[in-house]
Amino acid sequence: MLSGLTSLPRLHKRSILAGFDAALVPVVMLFAMGLTSATGYDVRRLIVVLPYLLIAAGAVSFWLNVSCGTLGDDFADTVARTAIFAALLMVASMALSAVSRDALALNTQITFGIALFVASILSRVILLQIVLWLYRRNETRCRVLIYGAGATGMQLASALRNHKVIEAVAFVDDNQALHGLRVLRMPVHSPVHIADLAADKQIDRVLLAIPSQSHPKQMQIARRLQDMGLEVQTLPSFSQLIGEEALVEKLKPLNPRRFLGRDEVTGVDRGTFEGAQAYAGRTVLITGAGGSIGSELCRQVLECQPAKLVLFDHSELTLYQIHRELDPVVRDSKIELVPILGCVTKPVDIARALERHNVQVVLHAAAYKHVPLVEENPSSGMSNNALGTHTLASLAAKAGVERFILISSDKAVRPTNVMGASKRLAELIVQDHAHRITTPRGQIFSTVRFGNVLGSSGSVVPLYQEQLRRGGPLTLTHPDVARYFMTVQEAVHLVLRAGSMAQGGEVFVLDMGKPVRIEHLARQVIESAGLTVRDAQNPEGDIAIEVTGLRPGEKLTEELTLNTALVPTPHKKIFFTFEQHLSEIEVASAMRSLRVALANGDDSAIRTIAARWVEGYGTQDPAPCATAIPAS
Repeated sequence: MLSGLTSLPRLHKRSILAGFDAALVPVVMLFAMGLTSATGYDVRRLIVVLPYLLIAAGAVSFWLNVSCGTLGDDFADTVARTAIFAALLMVASMALSAVSRDALALNTQITFGIALFVASILSRVILLQIVLWLYRRNETRCRVLIYGAGATGMQLASALRNHKVIEAVAFVDDNQALHGLRVLRMPVHSPVHIADLAADKQIDRVLLAIPSQSHPKQMQIARRLQDMGLEVQTLPSFSQLIGEEALVEKLKPLNPRRFLGRDEVTGVDRGTFEGAQAYAGRTVLITGAGGSIGSELCRQVLECQPAKLVLFDHSELTLYQIHRELDPVVRDSKIELVPILGCVTKPVDIARALERHNVQVVLHAAAYKHVPLVEENPSSGMSNNALGTHTLASLAAKAGVERFILISSDKAVRPTNVMGASKRLAELIVQDHAHRITTPRGQIFSTVRFGNVLGSSGSVVPLYQEQLRRGGPLTLTHPDVARYFMTVQEAVHLVLRAGSMAQGGEVFVLDMGKPVRIEHLARQVIESAGLTVRDAQNPEGDIAIEVTGLRPGEKLTEELTLNTALVPTPHKKIFFTFEQHLSEIEVASAMRSLRVALANGDDSAIRTIAARWVEGYGTQDPAPCATAIPAS
């Protein structure tokens, strides 16, 4: 029956409701006559006007669209149209009575109009409840709990009151003053009773109606509710719905420079700095061109006006992105931009790129640098970082490149993890090539070493921002852990400056200021988003900082050099040192052993090789002293 009624055309539904309105007319008229006439019902008088009144009722109902309105849609509009309908029929009844010989009394006419209005409204209410009851019999009801009994929560409850399949059963609110009260005939409970409410009232879903709360706070509440096995949905504020306020209005992109705690090299002279001629008019190949450091190298090398820039990366996505970004930049210039999809561990890829494009400068930024991942996958880390560097450097030397600059890390100094050990082996490989080149071509092989880059992939600031968006907590491995930091723009600018002044064999070290405590940085990230830290001193804060413990191979602090013999350069932020290196035979032996271990997939042998050839690897010093940079 219900499906038959709901499937009727709209015109048929309107006709049925108009007929229902017309049927009310004689009933209401009899009621009015009985209420106002001293002699009781005078049916003869009613028969005279009733046919015309019924026709008028149907016509007025269609004209005013009274039959289209329900109290479930727009209450005020429906009431207004019904009032006009009743008034017009009362006027029609008066007019019909006036022209007939048996006129009805004026008080009967007025009572008729008022009674018709009340009866029409009551009939709408009854019909609505009957229809909703019929719908609910055939639909599975979703029982919801509304978190937040404020204005938004009350609006939501009102909107759900006549919903076909969703039934709001109660409120919960953090405001203790509301606990125990009833809002819109529903009780308000404390959030601590949600688990009991969910069981007692068979709650299927919780609707968060607290748009004024910060996004991290909402995510904390949502995660707590989800842990109870409840489905959670969030209701945005009206300003968010119309686009005037961002959904995460407080989580704006942070400028990494604010976390340095020191002056940054601005790079205002990029592209025209002394030494830019080392790249101008030359063919420059950048490995890892799609990465955080590699892509910034591409941007800044372009400002030096090279003849050709070769973008080399094994990731199709990142290579496509950096090529798409730079292609419009070089479109109206004479600079040739060449993207190459290849791998530094494949000699054929490297040899083809070097020979086909007559590469003169190599900036080697390709590396796996995420410490925990490389620790879990030592074969991949060693293959890419160490063996890949050996392949690239050997073929670059054979191809006669003028300048080869390795981008290294402070984790290479007395490393306690595989990533650091692989980068130190890469440094030793470059040093070996620098010391055994005897050709008259003046080839230069050097290394530039620096610490963490703020905002790069895998670095701590993007991680903290993502944790902040999820509502926290921010994770910290140890309260005393500290790291050197640079922005990617500053680091790349200094790398190019150092590369231009290289003579061969140096390990350049960049002045990164003082190490930054990661706990302090975590607090800065939270406060920069307009939030507060939740700790013992502030238990009502927004975001907690959770200490998870040092990861395998992680140090409390990093070092920049193996010794303290740093030599200043003409640039106040760049120093260099000549560190002890392996002989050609030792490097060959290390690479031969590494190839065998990689071929066998022997992670234990890989770590043994690192311990043999890399100074400091395998010794766990919980808090080594950081190398001091001479005052500039």
